[in-house]
Amino acid sequence: MINTPPVNLRDEIAGTAPIAMHALNIAQGQLGQSEQPIGSNSGPMVDAYLAATGLRPGYAWCQSFVYWCYQQAAMQLHQTNPVRKTAGAMACWYKALPAMRITKPEALQHPLLIGPGTQFILDYGHGEGHTGIVERTEGLVIHTIEGNSNTDGSREGYEVVRHKRSIDDKLLIGFIKYS
Repeated sequence: MINTPPVNLRDEIAGTAPIAMHALNIAQGQLGQSEQPIGSNSGPMVDAYLAATGLRPGYAWCQSFVYWCYQQAAMQLHQTNPVRKTAGAMACWYKALPAMRITKPEALQHPLLIGPGTQFILDYGHGEGHTGIVERTEGLVIHTIEGNSNTDGSREGYEVVRHKRSIDDKLLIGFIKYS
């Protein structure tokens, strides 16, 4: 059973959908979950994240983590998961409905579009990406929760951690806002 704090009403009023707040609360509850052993892309919770997108242990899991958090939130709210069922961050970006995407130029111009629970996407080229969930925004800085990362901000890390990233990061291509 996953304990999640109640949705913050202020955030709902500010335009954050209840499912996004629930997914964020679930992600916060996963901080510190890690691979066992480190470097294996496996472990009790990592295997659960991967299984949510239909993969067995051993694969990169940042997108699976985001999908799993939203899946847990969707089950709690008796809704359909709005995140595309894929284990690839770049695939998720390209499969997202255009109305859900916030491009980097749009985010730079209007950073308040990026609310809690929004998914960010980094493009490393050659189909490789990284993703996580935005916790909050301060100007052009996003505070995130990311799976398959580490304290150095790697896209091939070993745990669920918090990071600070710039909306102006050269690798950032955009955000997906779920409602």
